[in-house]
Amino acid sequence: MDLDDYQRGALRTAAPRDRRNELLHLVLGLVGESGEVAEKFKKWVRDQDSDESRLDRAGIAKELGDVLWYVAVLADYLDLSLDDIATTNLAKLASRQTRGRLSGSGDNR
Repeated sequence: MDLDDYQRGALRTAAPRDRRNELLHLVLGLVGESGEVAEKFKKWVRDQDSDESRLDRAGIAKELGDVLWYVAVLADYLDLSLDDIATTNLAKLASRQTRGRLSGSGDNR
């Protein structure tokens, strides 16, 4: 499956764009689901002493799927292709690597 196929599939379960506050709903949903990923890791540190063999990979995969859904639907709301976003991101990272700028901070390094 390519990312645009996923994006089209995700849209089948998305609310209509014209729903009141839909953009805010999508942004907050993305942040919330990202927090749920972090929560899985927090519990892993707290309860499993950061033992990688006890990491809840299945639970994390489910939360990452929810993050992916929100990214796909939010991108569509903004008329952006998930494939294009991914391609542009990889090109940006490859450029940073070539220039020795992978570490550090700032969008335009």
